[in-house]
Amino acid sequence: MTELIQTPEALAPHLERWAHRTWLTVDTEFIRVDTYYPKLCLIQIGDGEHAVCVDTLALPSLEPLLDVLYAPGSIKVFHAAAQDLEILVQLRRQCPQPLFDTQIAATLLGIGDQIGYAGLIERTLGITLDKSLSRTDWARRPLSEAELAYAAADVEHLATIFPRLQDDLAARGRLGWLAEDCARLSKPETYETRPEDAWERLRGLARMGAPEQTVAARLAAWRETEAQKRDRPRKWILDDDAVYRLAERQPLSMGQLEALGVLPAKTLERHGPHLLELIAEARDEPARKRYADEELSAEQKARLREIQTAVQARAAQLGLPPGYLAPRADLVELLRRGETAQVPVLAGWRLEVCGDDLLRQFF
Repeated sequence: MTELIQTPEALAPHLERWAHRTWLTVDTEFIRVDTYYPKLCLIQIGDGEHAVCVDTLALPSLEPLLDVLYAPGSIKVFHAAAQDLEILVQLRRQCPQPLFDTQIAATLLGIGDQIGYAGLIERTLGITLDKSLSRTDWARRPLSEAELAYAAADVEHLATIFPRLQDDLAARGRLGWLAEDCARLSKPETYETRPEDAWERLRGLARMGAPEQTVAARLAAWRETEAQKRDRPRKWILDDDAVYRLAERQPLSMGQLEALGVLPAKTLERHGPHLLELIAEARDEPARKRYADEELSAEQKARLREIQTAVQARAAQLGLPPGYLAPRADLVELLRRGETAQVPVLAGWRLEVCGDDLLRQFF
C-alpha cells in the first residue's frame, strides 16, 4: 500500500528522516483547469528506501515540509523540474537548491534531448511505464490505491536512476555543467510573470505594425493583471484572437466594440468601457514595435549558417544536441551583438567548450 500522508502527526517521522538524507527525489501532481495558478494536490517524495505521497490539500500547513525541501544540505532530484518549480516558487518565492534535474542530466550524457520521464526510465531501466492514469483529477478525494501507486512510482524510479546519472556525469567531468544549468533553472524570476511583459506571449504580434503592437501590449498587460487577481485562465478573461482583433481595429465606442463580435456578452458588459479606455490610452502612446519578424541581411544569413555549422560540429564532438549547446535564437543575438551578447554560450561551461572558439573564429 502506498502511504498517503494527510496529518502533521503522520508527516513528522518522515520529516525527521528526510532531514538527514543527502538527497531526496521529488515530484508534484497538480491541476490547472479553471485557475491561473496551478493548484497543488500532491507532493511525492522518495529517499531511496521509502516513497510517500503527501496530501497538500489535507495538511493545515506545508511549512514544515517546505523547510525540509528547501534545506541546502540535500540535493533535490526532479525530472523536467520547471513545472514543479513554478508551484514551489508560488509557495515560497524561491526554488529548492541544490537541484538535480534528470532531464538535463540525460541531455548532458547524450541519452536524449529533452527526453520525457517515461522515455528516460525505459532507456535506463528497461521499464515501460503505464501512463493510463496521467489524466487523473488529483484534486479528487479519495484517490485510489492505483492512483497513489502511480504517483509514488515516479519518485521511486528517480531514486534508482539518480545515483547512476550522477556517477556517469562525474566520470565525464560534467557534474559542474549540470550544476550550472540547474542553478539557471532555479532562478525564481523565471517563474514570475509580470503583466508588463505579458505581450511576449502573443506570437501573432510579428504581423502587426507598431501602433497595433502598442495596443495589444496594453491589453495583454490588463488581461494578465485580471487573470492573476481573479485566479482565472487568461483566455477566460480575453482570448488571444480578441486581443489581436481589438489591436487591429481599435474601436472607439461601445457600438464599434460590439460590432466586432469578438467579446462574449458578459465580457462586453463588464469590461467593455474599460477596454475602450485602454485602447484610447495606448493610441496616445508613442508607438513602439515590440516584436518583429527576424530580418537578417543576406550576408548575415550566410554568417549565421557558418556559425551554426561550427556549433553543430562542436556539439557532435561533445555528444550534445546543437540546440542545447547554443540555440538558433542565441546565435542570432551573438551575430548581432558579438562578445557583448547576453547569451548562455558566452558564459560558464558553454563559453569554455564553444563560445570562446566562436568569438575567435567569427568576431
